Amino acid sequence: MTLNYDAILDRMVAAAREAGELTQGHFKNFRDIEIGVKGPGDFVSDADRQSETLIRERLFAIDPSWSLTGEEFAPVDGADPEHRWLVDPIDGTTNFLFGQHYTITISLRRGNETVCGLVYNPVSDEMFTAMKGGGAFLNGAKLDVSKHADVGMMCIGTGLAQPSHSLYPGAYERLDHIRNQVGAVRVVGSAANSCAYVACGRLTGYYEETGFVDTAAGILLVQEAGGIVTDWWGRGEEHYAKTGALIVANPATHAFLLNEFAAVPPKNA
Repeated sequence: MTLNYDAILDRMVAAAREAGELTQGHFKNFRDIEIGVKGPGDFVSDADRQSETLIRERLFAIDPSWSLTGEEFAPVDGADPEHRWLVDPIDGTTNFLFGQHYTITISLRRGNETVCGLVYNPVSDEMFTAMKGGGAFLNGAKLDVSKHADVGMMCIGTGLAQPSHSLYPGAYERLDHIRNQVGAVRVVGSAANSCAYVACGRLTGYYEETGFVDTAAGILLVQEAGGIVTDWWGRGEEHYAKTGALIVANPATHAFLLNEFAAVPPKNA
């Protein structure tokens, strides 16, 4: 059976917008949200769980035999081994809990590839969508990565992980070295949103140790917008999906970051 992935993406968008409305109901009263702690610097709220529950219901209505991996509940292994949803119901939970921009991200995997995905920012009402081979879009407008090639004009996104969580020691020394060369470094606070910002040219590149569920849709956005995606040593998805050591960038920023990470010993993956 031939699947209509355009129609499926439309239903993903509808689910994300519905989850956005739900989470905005909590967000408007962010000072009163009860915060749960999964670990050091790793927070969760009822809004995360409610958002994922809603999204799961909408996605399983498309095909109940497909599998799903989310952030807040155990994975579901469906009868169809080929299709799997990846869902982060609130990416940037810390941002959300402190009244800052956050995103909802959904992607659909078919085998070893992401066929379509979205990143939705309910605060700004920005819907980033991508279809493999079909381009990347922001609220319907086609996207291209930044053309900036001069190091002094690069604007690079990253995250500020707790040093004890970093798989690769020296994170803050590397950040300091990068910051001294480029035009700017920004911490967006959501891996999915950071990837979307690369796709639309607000960042020239982004690197972090992050999860694949958070970034699968954003990675597709960047690829479809003409960017390059590898791990820190130039390797493909089979590596960065496991290690989380991710670079998404325009060609010039990608080359710059690969050089910056050349001395970091790679993990086997």
